[in-house]
Amino acid sequence: MYLTNSQKINEQLIDELLGIKDSFDIGKRELYLYDKRNLIYTNNFLVNTDLLIQIIQSLFLNEFNNTDSYFDNFYKNISSISVMTSKDLLEIETEVLKGLACIIVADFDKAIIIDIRNYPTRGLSEPDGEKVVRGSKEGFTENIATNVALLRRRIRSGKLKVKKFVVGDFSKTEIAYVYIDDLVNKVALNNAIDKIQKVKVNELTMTDKALEELLSNRPYSPYPMVRYTERPDTLAVHLYQGMFGIIVDTSPSVMIAPTSIFDHFQAPEEYRQTSMSGTFLRLLRFFGIIVSFLLVPIWLCFVNQKDYSNTMLVNIMNLDYTRQSILIQLLISEISIELVRMASIHTPDSLSTSMGLIVGIILGGIGVELGIVSQTIVLLGALSAIGTYITPSYELALANKIVKLIYIVIAYFFGMYGILFFTIFMFFYLLSLKSFGQSYLKPLYPFSLKLLIRQFIRSPYKNKQ
Repeated sequence: MYLTNSQKINEQLIDELLGIKDSFDIGKRELYLYDKRNLIYTNNFLVNTDLLIQIIQSLFLNEFNNTDSYFDNFYKNISSISVMTSKDLLEIETEVLKGLACIIVADFDKAIIIDIRNYPTRGLSEPDGEKVVRGSKEGFTENIATNVALLRRRIRSGKLKVKKFVVGDFSKTEIAYVYIDDLVNKVALNNAIDKIQKVKVNELTMTDKALEELLSNRPYSPYPMVRYTERPDTLAVHLYQGMFGIIVDTSPSVMIAPTSIFDHFQAPEEYRQTSMSGTFLRLLRFFGIIVSFLLVPIWLCFVNQKDYSNTMLVNIMNLDYTRQSILIQLLISEISIELVRMASIHTPDSLSTSMGLIVGIILGGIGVELGIVSQTIVLLGALSAIGTYITPSYELALANKIVKLIYIVIAYFFGMYGILFFTIFMFFYLLSLKSFGQSYLKPLYPFSLKLLIRQFIRSPYKNKQ
């Protein structure tokens, strides 16, 4: 559908597309200039009204010359940097709904579109899940333009490319691929671009997470194929490492790909300390995460064996419960901790402290006194929960929680051999996963000793050679 040379027909078509009669937020204004009737269409709540008034005033202040057509004079006298023309009615509809102003000029088959958007947005506060003791306190917002600007502040090079796409027949969500041209993994980038061009959906309301499932070859896998971040500096660092980012409008988190499982273990705090301190924090985090989902299953194996050769383990393993009741207690403990975590997310800040006290008294005190759970199991559950909370990637922490529950059930039925075989199975399962064509276990596979060491040791910054 395209504009015609009839102002009346153009007006009828655009009014119908934008739903002028049924939508109070879409504005239409007549503008008479040199005795010709023009129409201005705007999204009243997403447009910068002051800029629009200035542009209209400039049209009346500047005189039209006789050498150019009325349309060319109109276009040249608009005092704005971001101006374009369009004949496509569907494009005009999309741009107006996005917050741009559209001017239908008299009896011409072209429209002038001016970018004077003014999206509502919140402040650049530090992300709750990625806090650092020192360093930048800026975080991404729900505005894609603001997010690109924050990234540009950190990568001031023309090599930084920002490629835009639109997804969703109804939502028309803007998506931007950001990457450094000379450093990016071109194979992975082209793989991602091919997938985004094949996406056909009505809406993308759940933004980046919905997009991840559409782009992923394993949408049912618990392990995340991309890494999420709300920090501009974290995204910039990963772009320098050859990855690319996917910014989705209305979402404060940015997807980073292609990633391996080791990328989900790293945290910004490691790079805000000395190399030695950062390495210590990273190794401690690795240990805590592994303990978080292996401690309880291995302990259950020892309990089931009823053979405590080490007298130091007698007090924490010799429980007066049956095997079935121990399994039930472990599952209750793990599920309860997860329910508490979910409740804390939806609890107002003013009530979170009270909720923590209530949960601690009920689960840690009364539960033990009534014999519902033992002190040992409460202790083990708390230790494994700490390991879960120190995982920088929230998605990886949830995946490890699911795997831990499977480990507990396997340890109960098959003992240590079951854990061993399930660990081997998990290794080959992770080996089969690919993030946009890259191995999920890189640099373990394909093996690179130098890159593998760098996953555990935070090397200091060095000058270019």
